[in-house]
Amino acid sequence: MPSQHFSSFLLAVSLLSAAALFRLSSADIGTASHYRAPYLPTACYGNEAAQFPSSNLFAAAGEGVWDNGASCGRQYVVRCISAVAPRTCIPGQTIRVRVVDRALSSVTRPSRGGTTLVLSTSAFAAIANGSPGAINIEYQQV
Repeated sequence: MPSQHFSSFLLAVSLLSAAALFRLSSADIGTASHYRAPYLPTACYGNEAAQFPSSNLFAAAGEGVWDNGASCGRQYVVRCISAVAPRTCIPGQTIRVRVVDRALSSVTRPSRGGTTLVLSTSAFAAIANGSPGAINIEYQQV
């Protein structure tokens, strides 16, 4: 009888591990750059200053995320996974950003064009050391 319990235990652990792995793999991989103020007007909300979260963690959407403006107001959990320079990513640091603009039409140009997300300077500094032109990110809509 103890071997049946052990087998059930192993099955439960295996199923939980598979579920955790599936959950972790639902994020997308992309790139992020950064941009500076002035941030107004934005493609999503014009000159409305209230659009920005008090944390200053916001982003402009690259074309792959823009979705004809449907991304306005969406929130993404973002973390740095790699960069050209070693030790750029801040280990274990994850942020939540709100899309408030379109990267192609932002008032201030991004540090690098063609990225998935263009993060505010505060958002970028929260997950990356220094100010590289771009980083590789894992992101997921929440």
